[in-house]
Amino acid sequence: MTSQNDIKQRIKESIENLRNRQKETLEQIFKLPVPSNVKWISIESLITALGGEIKEGTGSRVRFLLNGSIARLHRPHPNPDTDKGALVSLREWLESIGVTPWVKQQMQLMS
Repeated sequence: MTSQNDIKQRIKESIENLRNRQKETLEQIFKLPVPSNVKWISIESLITALGGEIKEGTGSRVRFLLNGSIARLHRPHPNPDTDKGALVSLREWLESIGVTPWVKQQMQLMS
């Protein structure tokens, strides 16, 4: 069985190994006020780089699976930019599973 610390360590390592563009996307998701120019393809790249899976649903429905948790969102169309409401939902989901741009600092505080 995987412990909570193992999961947090894996998340930290995944974030450290992100490409610069993926790190920028993660930071944009947590930016306030919520930006309106985050490309959907960048979000999919981030989720995959974190070790997540992307499952296609019917129509524009998409499920992101990461760390045993599922986020259900709608892929934007025809515009490639993710709407602000979806970004807020994505941010809340990422926070709930321990993925934030500040994971490294949080882990250092815990040790």
